[in-house]
Amino acid sequence: MEKTKSLPSLILLSIVITAVLMSTGCHESQQGPHVTERQLTKADSMVTDALNANDNERALALADSLEQTGDLSYIRANQFRATAMISMGRRDEAIALNRQAISHGLQDYRDLYSYQEAARMLTIFLMNNRDYEGVVQTAVPILNILDSVESGDPEARLQMHAMLGQCNMKLKQPEQAKTNFDIVYKGAKKWFAEDTIGRSAVVFEYYAGITNEYLEAKAFAEAKKWVERANSLLPKYRDYYVNYLGEERGNSLADVYSAMLKRHQALIAFELGDKAEAERLFAEYQKLPGAENLFNKIAAGDFLLKAQRYAEAADQFTSLDQFIQMNGGEIMLDNIEGYVKKLEANLGAGRKDTVLYVARQIVENFDSAYAREKDSEAAKLATIYDTQGKERQIAEQKAELMQQRIIGLIVAIVLLTVFFIVYTLVRRRAAKRMAEMRAEQERIESELKIARNIQMSMVPSQFPNYEGLDMYASMIPAREVGGDLYGYVLIGDKLYFAIGDVSGKGVPASLFMAQATRLFRTLATQGMMPAEICNRMNEALSGEDNRSGMFVTFFLGLVDLKTGHLSFCNCGHNPPVICGNTSHHSPLASNSFLDMLPNVPIGIFPEHEYEGEEIEDIRNCTFFLYTDGLNEAENRQQERFGDKHLLDILCNLHFDSARQVVDALKAEVEKHRNGAEPNDDLTMMCLRIQTV
Repeated sequence: MEKTKSLPSLILLSIVITAVLMSTGCHESQQGPHVTERQLTKADSMVTDALNANDNERALALADSLEQTGDLSYIRANQFRATAMISMGRRDEAIALNRQAISHGLQDYRDLYSYQEAARMLTIFLMNNRDYEGVVQTAVPILNILDSVESGDPEARLQMHAMLGQCNMKLKQPEQAKTNFDIVYKGAKKWFAEDTIGRSAVVFEYYAGITNEYLEAKAFAEAKKWVERANSLLPKYRDYYVNYLGEERGNSLADVYSAMLKRHQALIAFELGDKAEAERLFAEYQKLPGAENLFNKIAAGDFLLKAQRYAEAADQFTSLDQFIQMNGGEIMLDNIEGYVKKLEANLGAGRKDTVLYVARQIVENFDSAYAREKDSEAAKLATIYDTQGKERQIAEQKAELMQQRIIGLIVAIVLLTVFFIVYTLVRRRAAKRMAEMRAEQERIESELKIARNIQMSMVPSQFPNYEGLDMYASMIPAREVGGDLYGYVLIGDKLYFAIGDVSGKGVPASLFMAQATRLFRTLATQGMMPAEICNRMNEALSGEDNRSGMFVTFFLGLVDLKTGHLSFCNCGHNPPVICGNTSHHSPLASNSFLDMLPNVPIGIFPEHEYEGEEIEDIRNCTFFLYTDGLNEAENRQQERFGDKHLLDILCNLHFDSARQVVDALKAEVEKHRNGAEPNDDLTMMCLRIQTV
């Protein structure tokens, strides 16, 4: 029961009026009664003349007396009184008169135009004061009545449907909004079928307003459709206002709208993902004279923020204070959002002093903005509603609801501002740190790439072109740089060859590898035996100079290419594999790992004496050396490649060259890993000496 009592009397009244229309309309067409345009009576002319002469007091007196004599209807007299009140600056009283006229109802269809005018003025007032529920409650029953007749003022209907659709959008009712906007579009096409630039200009403003609503709702596909419709009417809008206001003022007004539409098109293209087209359209917008309008300058900040052009956005928002001064000089709650955007732009641009200034503006103006909003709402409600009985209760309930909304808005804005400041500062610091880390990482990667190139240049990629000798080697670091090494020195018929594996990985291992490689080459050119070379290397790489405790496992061989005699020294390295070649006789065709003395790696004990060993003849055999990155290579299940697997491949398969041996094992290791990351450097060397 209480719910029924709280309904505005206008809704109940509209039901009664509709019932009357249905009962009296039997003799009319199905479209409703036809109303011809109102002819001015003598009474109309008398009041109109007074209004045109700006004699508002006389107009009020005439309206009162002519209503009493019956020469003016109540609605017509109220329309004249409201017009006079507006001329006298008594706007609130004019609105109250229009509300009373609407509440009175349409008693005579000859008053249709006056009724529409009262309804239009009331909805405009409610719309301007953000009473969106009030617009819906007022406009829907009135439009139901107006749509039941064939005639009336089409402009007033279109305007009310446009405002109703805009309120639907504000109240998150997109389907109802679309219905009203479609009525506007279809009605407008019919309205200016007999086209005039005046009608086109009016409809242009409706379309521009609808575009704004869809932009605010982030419905960019719909916004694109309406901005194109508005653009098509822009030339007629310009023509109309040039004729009406003169060339300078008319063009100036049209320029503002032209720039606004171009800015909308840029923003829509950006939001729909066409960034290049958006930038092109925005560049065109910036060249338009209307872009210098204060409103457009501030609104352009939205696009620049989305494009992360923070410095340019901050420059646009410098006009915000000037814009507010031109519109009364007081910061209202609606303005706070603009200051939040100004804050974001200056944060992005790194203008810390301006950020603090704007933040203070927001905080300092909250209280006064809230107080002004509250006073304004109270004044509106006192004017709109009768403050007696049931109407007073409605006013109080509405005031309480509005207060709750305002408080909620303030809390949301404060939280948003604080969060945004903190988030942006943290993000800027993180971005700066990330940029520094990225630069440092790129520097390190560049240096490692250079180090890798240097390291790879230290191991030979070309091998001796000696009759009867087939030699090949390969090194693949597990990281950018590694600790494996190999090399050779050919002196006449004598070939020194070596392979090694430095402890650890990465840069330290690569530096130790470089020292070992340099020492091997230097000492080999002096014609020393392998054991002596290893002793000299050990002296140089161990002791106090090796504070990091690094070492290298090393195999060094010296083979006489004429006789096949091999002298070698092993320093803790993996044993080579010797496999007989079935096409040639060899006493070493044992297909096994070489049995050697257990010497220690180089770099551990400075006084250690290395012993050399010999093999009489390694001709017609495959002599294969490797680092533990081969036999200890792991797959995803951490299963190793293994010595047995290595022997099976080397000794049971036929290979035509040393390179074929190395490439085959490289492929087998990759297959075994099955996508797992390398766990160590992989280096292999193969020698095959044929009997000449």
